[in-house]
Amino acid sequence: MRTHGVVQRHGRVHSVHDPHCVDPLPTWLFDPEALAARGLICGSSDGRRAAWFFRLDGQALVLRHYWRGGIVARFTPDVYVWTGATRTRSFREWHLLATLRQRDLPVPAPVAARANRQWAGYRADLVTRAIPDARPLDACIRSGDADAALWQRVGAVIGRCHAAGAWHADLNVRNILVDAAGTPWLIDWDRGRLRATGRKWQQANLQRLRRSLTKAAELDAAAHANWCNLIAGYDAAPSARMR
Repeated sequence: MRTHGVVQRHGRVHSVHDPHCVDPLPTWLFDPEALAARGLICGSSDGRRAAWFFRLDGQALVLRHYWRGGIVARFTPDVYVWTGATRTRSFREWHLLATLRQRDLPVPAPVAARANRQWAGYRADLVTRAIPDARPLDACIRSGDADAALWQRVGAVIGRCHAAGAWHADLNVRNILVDAAGTPWLIDWDRGRLRATGRKWQQANLQRLRRSLTKAAELDAAAHANWCNLIAGYDAAPSARMR
């Protein structure tokens, strides 16, 4: 899964970046306060674990910090065990995104990743290109813009990723974006990986998405009416059909 990128180390900070997007890599690129001080921030997502949207040299970019989940987060919210730079969450996601982009899959283009070592642990950040004028799938459903054709396109995108062996660790309604042209994109590939295609994990991935739609009555009703359209689009993707 290794792809071309400039790998650097400055003391305890390890990084990889795409020189076609940014070069040299500024240290402040991963610091939201430094980005704000330079007037580059143009928005952020909601919540404590926000992603920051900013512009640099005409590029629309997104900065995301890696946060732990579950019980462990109560004790160490953003520190992971260090086992080498290439095994960090940020490096692995950067390389996976680069590989999926090479395979012409609709995922964000990776720009830069950082792992800041903290003794036996590390903190991590990732910068990707933003998807212009995109909304989460649940927003499209709530606004009434998710017609049968969109559900089919969502299924087709998932099918293409599965056919390429791309497993998304958290396939849910918020990690599917729809751009202004109605094209679906899959985002947040943290912990994702490439694996041999197989009916069991592909079906489990789809069911994870289906469960995320049951958390709100409006979304569940729309999914109940349109899930067959999503599966039709999925089955039309080469090598993805599970029948």
